[in-house]
Amino acid sequence: MIEADVAIVGGGPGGYVCGIRAAQLGLKTVVVEADRLGGECVNYGCIPSKSLITVSKLLDKVKEAEKYGLRVSGASVDFVQMQKWKSEVVSRLVGGIEFLLRGYHATVIIGEAQVTSKGVLSVATANGAEQVSCKNLVIATGTRTSSLPGLEFDGDLVISSKEGLEQKRAPDRLLIVGGGAIGLEFASMFQKLGSHITVVEIMDQLLPGADPEVVRVVHRKLEGRGSKVYLKSKVARINKRGSEADVDVETPDGKVTLTVDKILVSVGRKPRTEKMNLQSLGVQTDPRGYIMTNDKMQTNVPGVYAIGDVRGPPLLAHKASKEGIVAAECIAGLPSAADWKVVPDAVFCDPEVASVGLTEAKAVEAGYKVKKSRFQFAALGRALSAGEPEGFVKVVSNEEGGLVLGVQIVGPEASNLISEAALAIEMGATVDDIALTVHPHPTLPEALMEASESAAGHPIHQLKT
Repeated sequence: MIEADVAIVGGGPGGYVCGIRAAQLGLKTVVVEADRLGGECVNYGCIPSKSLITVSKLLDKVKEAEKYGLRVSGASVDFVQMQKWKSEVVSRLVGGIEFLLRGYHATVIIGEAQVTSKGVLSVATANGAEQVSCKNLVIATGTRTSSLPGLEFDGDLVISSKEGLEQKRAPDRLLIVGGGAIGLEFASMFQKLGSHITVVEIMDQLLPGADPEVVRVVHRKLEGRGSKVYLKSKVARINKRGSEADVDVETPDGKVTLTVDKILVSVGRKPRTEKMNLQSLGVQTDPRGYIMTNDKMQTNVPGVYAIGDVRGPPLLAHKASKEGIVAAECIAGLPSAADWKVVPDAVFCDPEVASVGLTEAKAVEAGYKVKKSRFQFAALGRALSAGEPEGFVKVVSNEEGGLVLGVQIVGPEASNLISEAALAIEMGATVDDIALTVHPHPTLPEALMEASESAAGHPIHQLKT
């Protein structure tokens, strides 16, 4: 029997960060991971997808290099080398996580954990069962990909994002079912790698819930490059024929039949708790199966915590990590809580999309008298010099006092730009605060300053409206 102050089930961005922080605080810590440290994000999601997206963007730049005066011929993708490079990136990060956990003297066990009684886990490892006795249990098991009736994954023709990242060639005709963040990232990536893309989304816009003005830029870019997008549509039937399939899609204009080589289904995720026997503890979940907690990550059962995606949306690695720190500190007796105002998010489609705080619609719904201001990247020197003029920065503020309520960005490096906006909202900044902050020139963050100047009533590089 291994005894611990805290046992963490799940070694993803929530679990391993919780393990590191708990061990730093002097708690005897055990981290149990069923597959590989780093979890879904590092091994099968965030990191490998961004690695391949980087390659696709580089290829795209090379293909259009002639307009910048750079002549390149014969550029092609070696998928074997690309996959090798992706795997090296992942392995390096996994090794780093293991190094940190062991460096802080946390115990790592690779195996499937199940609750046998309160404070006791049985872990099925490759070498047999390990028993863990813990004073505190942290559930960080994350989520798994959801499928659809009639579109069950077969790993070959109907695939999830995991298989999508392991392709040995770009499918000639790729159907993506689900136009959310993951679906759009794959659409943009494979489009650049040579696939003909079709996206089917059941809602009335891509990226459901996002600012419609932002989404229109991405939608327009996808279709401008030859992709087909069906909104308010769904797959009604598929007929597999060897290495391809005929797919009937119900659209507002009637049935459309497509012939495709791969169908990538990306319609959401479900909490991964079914194998843990949590019902024996009486842990409370919501109707969708997500574990319910307070702001200290405590469940309704004393000594049992939950962090990350298993707690529910937004399903974001950085949120999971912060929750892991909160849980570890609370277990150690520190006065910690999830007291952040906002959680930013980023989608690595083309162009990138990032958002933090309230959208214009949500701010109006919350009762604010809203002022919105935008600055187009087409008017920004750095965006033009980088050959990426599409998109804009949008600042949503309270008309009275100028408090920044939210920021939405669509355009180059949106994922990197959004952090300044997140800090501004966390610190209660006004549009004047951002406008008066000197930003280096020529850089992309100037767009946030320019949009804030407009919101403050004194735009410089656009006409006052």
